[in-house]
Amino acid sequence: MKRGLVLLLVVILAFSAFAKTKIVINSNASDPAPREAFKHVVDLFQEKYPDYEVVVNTFPHEDFKTLLRTWLNSKEAPDVVTWFAGERMRYFAEKGLLLPLDDVFSDMAFEDYFPGSFKSASEYDGKIYFLPFTWYWWSVYYNTEIFEKYGLTPPVTWSQFLHVCEVLKENGVTPITIGTKYLWPTGGWFDYLDMRVNGYDFHMDLTAGKIPYTDERVKKVFEYWKQLVDNGYFLENHSSYTWQDAASFLFRGEAAMYLMGQFIKDVAPAEVKDKLDFFRFPIIDGNVGVYEETPIDGFMIPAKAKNPEGAKEFIKFLASKEVQDMYSKELGRLAANKDVTPPDAHAKKGLDLVLASDGVAQFYDRDTDPEMATFGMNKFVEFMTFPQRLDVILKQLEFQRRKIFK
Repeated sequence: MKRGLVLLLVVILAFSAFAKTKIVINSNASDPAPREAFKHVVDLFQEKYPDYEVVVNTFPHEDFKTLLRTWLNSKEAPDVVTWFAGERMRYFAEKGLLLPLDDVFSDMAFEDYFPGSFKSASEYDGKIYFLPFTWYWWSVYYNTEIFEKYGLTPPVTWSQFLHVCEVLKENGVTPITIGTKYLWPTGGWFDYLDMRVNGYDFHMDLTAGKIPYTDERVKKVFEYWKQLVDNGYFLENHSSYTWQDAASFLFRGEAAMYLMGQFIKDVAPAEVKDKLDFFRFPIIDGNVGVYEETPIDGFMIPAKAKNPEGAKEFIKFLASKEVQDMYSKELGRLAANKDVTPPDAHAKKGLDLVLASDGVAQFYDRDTDPEMATFGMNKFVEFMTFPQRLDVILKQLEFQRRKIFK
């Protein structure tokens, strides 16, 4: 009997010696290219930290957005989650659902890893809650073969943009593709039109709930948008398509342009990638500064994470130059770590576009209250479908603004 207990104890001790500490990560990197790139990151972590076992649960983008609230409130919360900087992060930090990351940077300051300008998008109430990993630019991506076929050059002004759209339409090519099934691509159109018409400060005050949506300057934004809708320049039945579905029209040459982030190249077939280029969103008013969209993606630790220490170890690993350099090269992204150079000529062109701007915003659903963002983007889709309802839509947006920003 005594001998049996000793044997059992030996087995338990042996098992304990080889047991690994689990880190559970819920990820929204569901497209094949970023999913594979993240797998390589996790493989490298486990190679360097063999005491940990990393379990990655990957969810489709839209499912992830819905499920995140449930996870953060659950006793079974994951240890690390992917997410977005700005208001999207602050919404959860304010509710006490996230763990501060300040001690991750105890040996070096946040600014030793990342540009100082990223700090405001990563903190809430003086504490860091978000680890910046990659960032990217938005612009008008276009099919270079289609442009060459019809003798078109990238437009600089709004009138040139309208001319390009008209030539494409006359030749049976959809000028602008967009997939609004999941709403958010409309946020890019609203942001750029507002920043080109009214400038950055106005746009940020509007998204902060300080300006009524019934303001004539907001209506002016929609009037420019309406020119494109009324002329039939957007993809028909766009509300039936996801952003990836809509990108296929661009890849096949059935549409010519797509206002989208750099991640569009993640889903482009290999034979199409080099046929895609981009240009800055057209200038509408030369007296207004030139502003761009540059969302930051990264990671957070839920307050109810079961293994917060392991999560912080992983977060610190993600902040390193080595990891961010590897990931950015695989996807052509810009790394958040300031010591990582652009991975290729395409990314360098994107960085130059941003550096030549007068300022940057995140994105509509990262700059405004999440509830306002969802309601607003629903109304943007409604406007694109029923532009004659503009005045009613603006009143509904304003009613919601007053309700949310009391």
